Amino acid sequence: MRSILRKTDGTGAPETEGYEVRGPARVGTRTKDLTKRLRPGDVAVIDHVDIDRVAAEALVAAQPAAVLNAARSTSGRYPNAGPGILLEAGIVLVDDLGPGVMSLADGTIVGIDEGTVHVDGEVFAEGTRQTDRTVAESLALAREGLSAEIESFAENTMTYLRRERDLLLDGVGVPDVRTRFEDRHVLIVVRGYHYREDLAMLRSYIAENRPVLVGVDGGADAILDAGWKPDMIVGDMDSVSDKALSSGAEIVVHAYRDGKAPGLDRVRALGVEPVVFPATGTSEDIAMLLADDKGAELIVAVGTHATLVEFLDKGRAGMASTFLTRLRVGGKLVDAKGVSRLYRTRISNLQLTLLSLAGIAAVLAALWSTSAGQTAFGLVGARVDDLVSWVGSLFGG
Repeated sequence: MRSILRKTDGTGAPETEGYEVRGPARVGTRTKDLTKRLRPGDVAVIDHVDIDRVAAEALVAAQPAAVLNAARSTSGRYPNAGPGILLEAGIVLVDDLGPGVMSLADGTIVGIDEGTVHVDGEVFAEGTRQTDRTVAESLALAREGLSAEIESFAENTMTYLRRERDLLLDGVGVPDVRTRFEDRHVLIVVRGYHYREDLAMLRSYIAENRPVLVGVDGGADAILDAGWKPDMIVGDMDSVSDKALSSGAEIVVHAYRDGKAPGLDRVRALGVEPVVFPATGTSEDIAMLLADDKGAELIVAVGTHATLVEFLDKGRAGMASTFLTRLRVGGKLVDAKGVSRLYRTRISNLQLTLLSLAGIAAVLAALWSTSAGQTAFGLVGARVDDLVSWVGSLFGG
């Protein structure tokens, strides 16, 4: 039940009409960081052009009463799924409020009435209240302009290929690591699309094949939450917990091409000496390239990007590396959903034999516990004695 903030007429007297939503504002320039401190009933204030599926699902999990976006939640660049996910969850979404809304002090009580944001009864910012109709119209326009986005993607792909061709084609620059990948399955976990569901479906696969578990940033915490321990953590270390970094996993810090690694000091402060991997691509991409270069037999991806819209969610800067990396490792790469559909737990002949014997033993024990069963066992025993005596007489005679 959303609480009501009553507006005033300027004299301090409340008007009769109440705001639709009232709550404390929580302001964050990075949506994924903001979701960590949101509480149910808060009003999330973000500056996020083209809210993607991952960001929207993280917001929904935090259960805010409303989301106020300084930018346009759908810019028309591509048909992003985020706004629809928020509305489907019953979260009020007000769009295009302008950069001034980010100046709200954290914790300020705000009231929302359609597309207007009020503070202390005064209008603070005005934007566009999103509805199912407006979101559908925005997505239709975005689909029409998708060809231009794909053209830009193609240009960016060629630029990235020229810059990273040695890494992509020959593995030049891949660092040495102590984790053994050769001829093993590798499970790479990104805290992205449906990662919890995918991990749950893969329990039998993980138990039987014992793959190398690689967490990409927060994916390491996902592995820990599922009850396993990561063998390696790859990323810029901006969304992984100290608990995961101290779990004993090998740490590979993703650095810029100029050698700067924002996460390096944090890891060393925990008493861990990491491996540094300078590369232009995303952290999930370098995790795949590392596994492939070190001889992995199969790479199973959880929560990573696979479809065109998911590539576009990353923005043009990340699309090229993601696309080209998948071309590079495509022969080994399998999406987690494909594994769960194709994989069936294999039962050996020994396991079947033991299961059958256990069933027979249970039946015999149940029979022995009854008087009729004991009588039957006595009769069977007598028949066996007669048979043994007859066979003995044949050989003795």
